[in-house]
Amino acid sequence: MRYPDGREAKVGDKVQCWAGCIGVVVASMDTDEYSTEHPRAQWGYLREGVMIETDKVGLVHYIEPEPGMILLERRPEAV
Repeated sequence: MRYPDGREAKVGDKVQCWAGCIGVVVASMDTDEYSTEHPRAQWGYLREGVMIETDKVGLVHYIEPEPGMILLERRPEAV
């Protein structure tokens, strides 16, 4: 999945899903990336999109982003 600005969603990204709702990408079925807490065995069956753990409504599966979704912070790349 890509954010409205065109950047690809990655595990560890902190995002504003909509006004007042912040979350972290915990799995990306598109890139086959999964956090330790949310492994492929749990979410791989979804096949596409990302799973975001939000502070307001818990886990949300997105195939397309919310129109106003904003990438707030990207996890630093491992060196």
